[in-house]
Amino acid sequence: MDTLNIIDYLKGNVVYLDGGMGTLLQKQGLEPGELPERWNITKPDVIKNIHKSYFDAGSNVVNTNTFGANSLKFSDEELEAIIKAAVDNAGRAAAESVGGQPKWIALDIGPTGKMLAPYGDLDFEDAVEIFAKTVRLGYKYGADLIFIETMNDSYETKAALLAAKENSDLPVFVSNAYGEDGKLMTGATPGAMIAMLEGMGADAVGINCSLGPKALFEVAEEYLKYASVPVLFKPNAGLPKAMNGETVFDVLPEEFGEDVAALVKKGVRIAGGCCGTTPEYISAVVSKTKGIVPEKIEKKKLTWVSSYTHPVIFDEKPVLIGERINPTGKKRFKEALKANDIDYILKEGIAQQEKGVDVLDVNVGLPDIDEVAMLKTAVCELQAIIDLPLQVDTSDPVAMENALRRYNGKAMINSVNGKQESMDAVFPLAKKYGGLVVALTLDEKGIPETAEGRVDIAKRIIAEAEKYGIEKNDLIFDPLALTISADNKAAKETLRALKIIKEELGCHTSLGVSNVSFGLPRREIINGAFFSLAMWQGLSAAIMNPYSEDMLRAYYAYCALAGIDDNCGDYISFAENLPAAAPGTVQNATNVSSGTSSSKATEFKSELQKAVVKGLKEQAAALTGELIKTVPPLQVVQEEIIPALDIVGQGFENKTVYLPQLLMSAEAAKYAFEKIKEAMPGGASDKCDFVIATVKGDIHDIGKNIVKLLLENYGFKVTDLGRDVAPETVAEKVAELHAPLAGLSALMTTTVPAMEETIKLLREKAPWCKVVVGGAVLNQEYADRIGADKYAKDAMESVRYAEEVNSSL
Repeated sequence: MDTLNIIDYLKGNVVYLDGGMGTLLQKQGLEPGELPERWNITKPDVIKNIHKSYFDAGSNVVNTNTFGANSLKFSDEELEAIIKAAVDNAGRAAAESVGGQPKWIALDIGPTGKMLAPYGDLDFEDAVEIFAKTVRLGYKYGADLIFIETMNDSYETKAALLAAKENSDLPVFVSNAYGEDGKLMTGATPGAMIAMLEGMGADAVGINCSLGPKALFEVAEEYLKYASVPVLFKPNAGLPKAMNGETVFDVLPEEFGEDVAALVKKGVRIAGGCCGTTPEYISAVVSKTKGIVPEKIEKKKLTWVSSYTHPVIFDEKPVLIGERINPTGKKRFKEALKANDIDYILKEGIAQQEKGVDVLDVNVGLPDIDEVAMLKTAVCELQAIIDLPLQVDTSDPVAMENALRRYNGKAMINSVNGKQESMDAVFPLAKKYGGLVVALTLDEKGIPETAEGRVDIAKRIIAEAEKYGIEKNDLIFDPLALTISADNKAAKETLRALKIIKEELGCHTSLGVSNVSFGLPRREIINGAFFSLAMWQGLSAAIMNPYSEDMLRAYYAYCALAGIDDNCGDYISFAENLPAAAPGTVQNATNVSSGTSSSKATEFKSELQKAVVKGLKEQAAALTGELIKTVPPLQVVQEEIIPALDIVGQGFENKTVYLPQLLMSAEAAKYAFEKIKEAMPGGASDKCDFVIATVKGDIHDIGKNIVKLLLENYGFKVTDLGRDVAPETVAEKVAELHAPLAGLSALMTTTVPAMEETIKLLREKAPWCKVVVGGAVLNQEYADRIGADKYAKDAMESVRYAEEVNSSL
């Protein structure tokens, strides 16, 4: 809309966004269950006037009324008409506005409302295409930028950003919705999201929805600490509550403006409002921030990777990269790859995680298999049950791209080298998908004998990476450990190269430590000593065997001696768990911690219990099949499966387990239950009926599906009526089954009235039924107001309440 580029404008100015849309449409007569996007066509002047009121209040950017405009809701023909009208309505509003500020129109993209596989049924590439259709139309009809917002899943966020980057050259702002625990629904911290999104080229990142400004302060400060791009902040007007029969929010414009201004002073560069905010709120933000000189946006120059939950930063403390998912020299692993035994790979990953590694190397290169397919499968399966960042290790560019595309985070990329063909193949992938690139100091001439020769190659790699816009903090150099059995000066040159790369080039380093001892007896003795020397020369990361006691001794001793182990806590924990055994003995129960979120091993009653907790589906099914040959099926359920689910459920409630882990555990239990059902023709569902639905007008069924999966595992007979369900349909099914429980879900403020209508009809048609409600826009007070019996803040709370009701029947 404005000829000035918004990215250039951001360099010296605060950019003001608009506020809420749904609550304003409800005031204009939007009916429960009615799709607000259709108003772009049926009531264009209402939409235009709302946009104009925001521009008049001082907004620089107005989001089109397309939050839920996607091909899951609308036909291709209707979707195009809606987006064309939406952009036109915003354009007319900008033209008619009295405000003299620069103005831009953002194509608004919200979540699909579906969970991506393996936790749901929407494939990643299908999600990318759903978003791509919307992006292409917004680009076609003249949007100035793309605004991806209210995303509560890192994987869906990646799909949306990938679609935006692949189908337009517009600036892209990405905003996520964080809960009270400061994490996304699927467990991502702000650092995890920043690492991934910046790596993929987002132009601004930040927070919207969920809570009021004060409740999101800490999340915003995390963004300001780590982000190297502009940070946006678009909170709700607090929490909804009932007042005189109406829904109001508990933060008023004046307070809202002051709270947002406090963060603008700290560095927030893009500010607006979400649910419950109106033009008055935006006017207050503009007024309260007037005269604030924007903080300079500094590049943080972080060297980091991330998983779907957390980042790993390469800093003072060496990062441990588990090397065991690699067929080199491992007969059993090769057999597993040939047999497509994914559970073997998963168990190897879990075992290394329990040993305390920070990152898992994933290499499945074997001549006898399809590496492209296997690497993608291994990455997807590992990231489904393990929350460690992964190192994608392959020399095949096609396999590398397939794995990076599906990876849920910012991966380590192993590797590039000084050969031009290698850099030509790898750097475009690193630029597109983000990643920390392991750079080997070799070229067409081989590996230089001297440290200086390897450093020269490193310099050339840095220069070539710069041509792609890849800065040196996204490179980590491997100066290559060569065996001392062939050259007794080899280790010395590698150590010198480490020191020069760190001190003169200012780059981080990594080594495959065990290569140094190839061909020698008792290799672990050499490996441990070399590892210690390398760390003292500034080694940033080591690809190592976490089962080697000598390597772990070297690591924990170094951290204690270097002053990077507070109160020697990790060393003491490691040392106290060492049994009296000869050096080099592999200790299966060593309990170590290197700061990862789930490094400590848990004691399990049985292998079946462990398989369910860890989400090992095939193993859970196989173990159950064996166990029910000698143990009554219901006893297996009550003494093995349910206690395993309880372990994960309690972890979820205590915020030590995240939603993906909960879902994969439930999926493993589901596999186990299939075996139970085969042995019990009557089934294992021994508890009451529970009818669930997403209410009329709402197609977001993530929460509902999670609740369904858990309830079924706990033995409830669940009837799932699906999404966009009319109140009459819910009431009829509850009455037909005489179900004592019904669960209703809603994500959007515009569909909460349909939930209230459904509850009223249930009170009339099925007064015995207890109604449980949940969803991002609800809280206890709001649930009380619409007449619900129970507000469940998460899926496990729904299960606990259902257990109470069932026990009282």
